[in-house]
Amino acid sequence: MKKLIPGRIAALQAKLRELGLNAAMIYDRENLIYFAGVDDLEGGALAVPAEGEPELFCLWMEANHIRDASGIQKVTPYPFPANSQSTMMGAWLKRQNWKAPKLGFTRYFISLKDYQSLLAAAPDLEVCDIAIPCYEIRSVKAPEEIERMQTAGKALAAGMQAAVDCVRPGMMETDVLAEAEYAMAKAGSMGSSFRMQVLTHSRQLNLHPYASQTPIEDNGPVVIHLGASCRGYTAKMCRTVFLGTPKPETLRIYETLKEAQRITVDALRPGVTCGELYDAAAAYVKEQGFGKSWVMDHIGYGVGIRQSEFYPIIAKGSKTVLRENMVVDLLLPTIYIPGVGGPRITDTILIKEDGAEFLTEFPSGPVCK
Repeated sequence: MKKLIPGRIAALQAKLRELGLNAAMIYDRENLIYFAGVDDLEGGALAVPAEGEPELFCLWMEANHIRDASGIQKVTPYPFPANSQSTMMGAWLKRQNWKAPKLGFTRYFISLKDYQSLLAAAPDLEVCDIAIPCYEIRSVKAPEEIERMQTAGKALAAGMQAAVDCVRPGMMETDVLAEAEYAMAKAGSMGSSFRMQVLTHSRQLNLHPYASQTPIEDNGPVVIHLGASCRGYTAKMCRTVFLGTPKPETLRIYETLKEAQRITVDALRPGVTCGELYDAAAAYVKEQGFGKSWVMDHIGYGVGIRQSEFYPIIAKGSKTVLRENMVVDLLLPTIYIPGVGGPRITDTILIKEDGAEFLTEFPSGPVCK
């Protein structure tokens, strides 16, 4: 990854100049992985000026490792607790001697202490959100990134097989997840980047549920949504297992979603807009009589260091054009009909010059037990 870092920094600096910003102040693990090239940095931060050399701050005990592993040339260690990533970034900003500096942050990942240290160094600073520009820069994957996601995808297949093999009525959702996590770890996963789902039918219409100590019901679908990672890069996959004798309409909903995914994947290629993909899926769902219950305006996201990156978003009306070597997930939303809706399916998919490649390979089912 080290050889990729100069190009990534150059792309970020070009975006900073376009936005009229003096620097990007990067504290979050996701963008440190991407712009510094290390996936095991704790207590670190990266200052990237629009012009000039970036500087990476890290704990003094890790300095030799970070210098060896990172693609950043200027690595400055600090002793803790005398200093911290917050004070080091504040001192860096003060040295720039900018009048009313304009700084970019990724909106979710700055602590109060980080902000206070910058404000003390430059009371007249202005701030700007650069989360989406960072996601955009990260959206086209290098071969090394794709390789790590392929490794995560293989671990997912092992985890999904373990979950399918063990799931039965009366088990707790968390017990099924435990079997899946163990299988994924043995297959090379370094953990999930989100709270994974094993959901009995009565919990599937919640918007963001996760595996709980709820017993699994018989005669219905069980949603299994798993994530795996390899050296900072993720993949995710969702399947639905049907226990006993499920309602015919529930099975039809899953078959509809499965076919909508196939239609969308068949259209997935460079040059297509995200809105066109959404329309292809929505048209089929409507044709099957479920249009009023297809309530989500998005059916997928970019996937990379984060399991759901906000560029591209496969959304209704989106003009974002898909490019070769982007990686996306398709097609997670369900059909929202109380009592029968809830099944889901999704995969992590690489956009290639001539079509699409699944990075998550597992039979789409439906799996019936």
